[in-house]
Amino acid sequence: MRINQNLSALNAYRNLVGTDNALNKNLERLSSGLRINRAADDAAGLVISEKMRGQVRGLNQAMRNAQDGISMIQTAEGALTETHNILQRMRELAVQSANDTLTDADRAEIQKEVDELISEINRIAGDTQFNTKVLLDGSVGKMGAVQAGSVGTLANIKVTDETVVGEYAFTNSTVATAKTASKNTAVAAAGDAGAQQLGSLSTITVNGEDFVFASTTTFNQLKAAIEERVSGAGVTIGTWDDGGTARVSVTLTTTAVGSDAYLEQSNSSGALASFGAVSGGADATLTPNTTHGNYYAVGNNVTFTAGSLKGLQFTLSGAGAFTLEVSGDSVAFQIGANQNQTISLNINSMTAASLAVASLNVGNSTDAGAAVTDLDAAIATVSSERAKLGAYQNRLEHTISNLGVASENLNAAESRIRDVDMASEMMQFTKNQILMQAGTAMLAQANMKPQSVLQLLA
Repeated sequence: MRINQNLSALNAYRNLVGTDNALNKNLERLSSGLRINRAADDAAGLVISEKMRGQVRGLNQAMRNAQDGISMIQTAEGALTETHNILQRMRELAVQSANDTLTDADRAEIQKEVDELISEINRIAGDTQFNTKVLLDGSVGKMGAVQAGSVGTLANIKVTDETVVGEYAFTNSTVATAKTASKNTAVAAAGDAGAQQLGSLSTITVNGEDFVFASTTTFNQLKAAIEERVSGAGVTIGTWDDGGTARVSVTLTTTAVGSDAYLEQSNSSGALASFGAVSGGADATLTPNTTHGNYYAVGNNVTFTAGSLKGLQFTLSGAGAFTLEVSGDSVAFQIGANQNQTISLNINSMTAASLAVASLNVGNSTDAGAAVTDLDAAIATVSSERAKLGAYQNRLEHTISNLGVASENLNAAESRIRDVDMASEMMQFTKNQILMQAGTAMLAQANMKPQSVLQLLA
């Protein structure tokens, strides 16, 4: 028997220390509800858990971002509701003013209200704000395009949300041409071509309108008669040099350009006999024609229907090469937990000028009738913008639902890694509590064991 080293006591003490450490961990986990309270508890689990926590918090913030985006959209769309009401009232006034039961004084009073309503459209566009951002003047989420180049000239450039930002080169362009038909006529007298008389009974049919001209009719009178009765056609009277002898030339030309321009002539006789065939009437062209997307042209009005420039519209007013630079400053909503998980929104300008009603005039029945057409186009523009905003709001609502599901599932996964199973931990705690009590008792017994040596000394 040895008394210097009480191996039984040392063994009991070692086990008791281990049980005490385990019991302390049980108490820590039960009191915090966490399985991992420090990296030493589960190093790999801590790394995974913290990454998931970042994702969960990012998803929760993304949901709040999307809700803020919906609030911005609702603010803009709510303001456009009143713009719609104003345009409808202006259209009502234009229809009223078109009625000839009104006097000029009556129409002047109507014009006063129209002018005030135009001012209110501009005020709404300039004063509608969200978090100090003006929403409807084109400064938020605006996208634009500018033309650069030495020859080609563009006007009325418009872009949409589908147009991709970038620089686009066109090596050549041709403007639309009018349809023409001409006749060179020999006359007896000399001098101003328009003052010359036809010299013979002459007939011609232009766009279904029949004309019969006396021999004494001047070419200026012919021009005036045709232009008065034939809509969309003009007449040019000039001179034609026939081997040093001045003759008169008559040219019919459509006022519109492009393939849709309408010009037909027939039944020509007398001084107008054998009038030339109708030629020309080509639409504008662009080279390259499809590299930047498919397009169609009506006269000089070009619209892209597919590709990078989808939605782009402009009027071509000069032939030649040009470069188009499309720039954008979209409103981006961060609707994900990670970089570039965004959706972009462009809010077009809703000023009176952008809606083409800034100089609306209802001072006479003709202008009032034209104003009705202009207002129909403005109402359609506002309707399209409101529909777009409504579509984005619906999309964001679905986004919020999806983010909620993702956050819930990630929370569940993170909980399985980080949180403690209370039932299992309580079972371990009870076991360690019993071992603690037993270990303490055994240590006491082991400490008393060397006293048996005293019996040998008796």
